[in-house]
This record gives sequence, C-alpha cells and structure tokens, in this order.
Amino acid sequence: MDAQECGAAAAPEPPARGCVAAWGHMVRRNLRSLPHSCSTLGRKIAALYDSFTSKSLKEHIFPPLMEMLIYFNFFKAPFLVDLKNPESKIPHTVNFYIRAEPGVMLGVWHVVPSCRGEDAKGKDRGWYEAALRDGNPIIVYLHGSAQHRAASHRLRLAKVLSDGGFHVLCVDYRGFGDSTGKPTEEGLTVDAICIYEWTKARSGTTPVCLWGHSLGTGVATNAARVLEERGFPVDAIVLEAPFTNMWTASINYPLLKIYQKLPGFLRILMDALRKDKIVFPNDENVKFLSSPLLILHGEDDSTVPLECGKKLYGIAYNAYRNKERVKMVIFPPGFKHNLLCKNPTLLITVRDFLSKQWA
Repeated sequence: MDAQECGAAAAPEPPARGCVAAWGHMVRRNLRSLPHSCSTLGRKIAALYDSFTSKSLKEHIFPPLMEMLIYFNFFKAPFLVDLKNPESKIPHTVNFYIRAEPGVMLGVWHVVPSCRGEDAKGKDRGWYEAALRDGNPIIVYLHGSAQHRAASHRLRLAKVLSDGGFHVLCVDYRGFGDSTGKPTEEGLTVDAICIYEWTKARSGTTPVCLWGHSLGTGVATNAARVLEERGFPVDAIVLEAPFTNMWTASINYPLLKIYQKLPGFLRILMDALRKDKIVFPNDENVKFLSSPLLILHGEDDSTVPLECGKKLYGIAYNAYRNKERVKMVIFPPGFKHNLLCKNPTLLITVRDFLSKQWA
C-alpha cells in the first residue's frame, strides 16, 4: 500500500536546487504524519533513507561488489543441469539434501567408489549412506568460487577419486547451485562442518578427509580449526591451489589486477573485505591444526600463484610439531588452476599420503 492509499498527501518532489539534507528532512516529516495504520511502513522508509545517506557511495558499492567477485555464486554454470539427477553426468551417484541450519538446505552428490558401481545400480539414498561404512576412504569436497557441483572440472576430479577407490561427497555451499541461503564466510564454514559431521556420524571407523580447492581451501581450514578447537581434529586435509588469506588472494585476482594502480584502490579493497568480514585466513588457521595436511599446487597456476602455496606450506611446516604430517607436492606446467586432476600422478600422490598417515 502506498502513501496515497493510506490517505496521506504525496511527498513533495525534491527541489531542483538546494540541499539534499533539507529535502530528506521534509520527507521524514511527511512520513511522520502518516496515519497510524502506515506508521510502521513510514518508519521503515525513514530508516532506510537514513541508512543510505549516512554512508558514502563507495561504502554502498564496494562491499557487495567484492562479495560478488569472491563467491561468484550467481554464475550457476553449467546451465540447464538437473542437479537432482546426477547420474546424467556421473555414474553411481545419488543426490540428497541436508539442513545446515534453519533456512539453509545444502545440495550434495555422493559418488561411491567405481568398484561398487554395479552394486549401486537402482539403489536409494539409504544404501548410499550405509555404503559409507564399507571401509573405502571418504573425501568431502569443498569447491572453489562460481558454478556448482556439476562443473566439468569438479566432475573430472570426482571420477578420478572414485576410480581410485574413494567415496566423494560434493557439496554446494549456501547460495551455490540449488542450495538455499546467502554465502558468507561464517556460513560456508558452518556448511563444511555440517557435511563433515554428517559424514563422520555415518562412516564408522572409515576415515574422512576434507579436500578444499581454491576458495574451498579457506573453507576447509576454517572448518578444521573449529573442529580442532572442539577437540575433534579432522582425519586429514587436502588443500588444492591454496592461498594464504583472502587479502593476498584478492590482489592477485586477475579481474582486479588491472585496477590496482588506481589511487586508493587497495585501501578501498581492504575496507570492503573488512566490511564483509571476508578473511579466510589459511595462514593463521594452519598454525592451530594437527591433522595430516597435504598441499597440492601447479607451477602454472595464474589464479592463485604457486608462491602462495609455498608460503602456506612453510607456515604450516614451522607450526606443526610432527613434521611428517605436512607435505607439499608441486605439479609441472600444463594443469593451471582447475585441472590437476588430469595429472596421472595426482591419485597416487593422494593415496600414498593418506595411506601413510592413516596406517
């Protein structure tokens, strides 16, 4: 219902000249004169007006812009994919949803090991849950920004791991794919803890590894640190193409590099990240972990440069008491940021590391 329907005179047109603040005072005065039935609406409009005029233009633009660029969850490619029907994209896979918190449902694909592919035919979600106790190791995969669990490079990795004898649970965080909610750093961390604990509750003695890629490395270490502080360290962590923290990741982000020479841009960028509470501090988190930690990075990764992975490894190695629990493997050029899964040694590297740590 608008002001006219409430029986109040229309607010005056803003003057062609003069002070915007004076016009705002006139608007608020008119809103206060609305009938009682519209007083709530009037207060809301006045509060929104005050909130908008109390901030500078850059405060309105940059925090949501940075949030959009970091999560990129609005880009839901590949399009026209039925996420409820995963076997149209990858075999012996079931789709299901779990509730992370009120109002947040997470879409998950569970891919069983290829060696159990025949057994999985025609089976329901209950069979897949029970299969988590079959002794085959489990990967909870935390993807990077943009797209969803059906992205081609994510499917390729899931197939490689499945062929190698792993269960793979691919989760879309809140706001990604068909998962509900809005992405925030705290929210993504809650989502990762939720799917990890859900899996552990059904896996018996089978170990569960958190695997994070790119943005997902920050989600993985955030979740692992929370679980460590609760006294339940995760069974293992794999970080693929990790950064040190979101600040360094942002200044290396290809879309933002071209703006770095603009006066004051880096300060605006830092303020926006602080406003959105986006940190993903891998470099701080690894100092508090004790779980086996494997870092994977490609030499020709231009999205997250190799130096970021090397620096993170150095911090972790110095912080860990048991140095044998930390390892870094660098892959030769040709696989860039998303396609380490195409390297035939990836599976051997991961299996050898985890087998040794879980022996």
